[in-house]
Amino acid sequence: QVQLVESGGGLVQAGGSLRLSCAASGRTFSNHVMGWFRQAPGKEREFVAGISRNGGTTRYADSVKGRFTISRDNAANTVYLQMNILKPEDTAVYLCAAGFALWISTFPKDYNFWGQGTQVTVSS
Repeated sequence: QVQLVESGGGLVQAGGSLRLSCAASGRTFSNHVMGWFRQAPGKEREFVAGISRNGGTTRYADSVKGRFTISRDNAANTVYLQMNILKPEDTAVYLCAAGFALWISTFPKDYNFWGQGTQVTVSS
């Protein structure tokens, strides 16, 4: 069992930056692929970024490539999402997820554990 707690969301103007953190409980953090997803009101949950178990491989949605960076610190049981050049369309609840899959999946069904989410609002 892995428990995930996100933090770092908030209100920011367009063009600004935020850094999200996701702290995981348990001693199996490094055994999981980690992902960030987001969900806006009335929309489906969508993949934002993912990172492999050792942090050596990352994957991004086209909409955030070049603006967002995912990283992890296995010693601290934490995964991060640095978000730069934020746009109003980035507004959503951002959720952290952990999965047992060997690859970085873009599908929510491939992730086994989820956090509660943190709200990110970007004003124009």
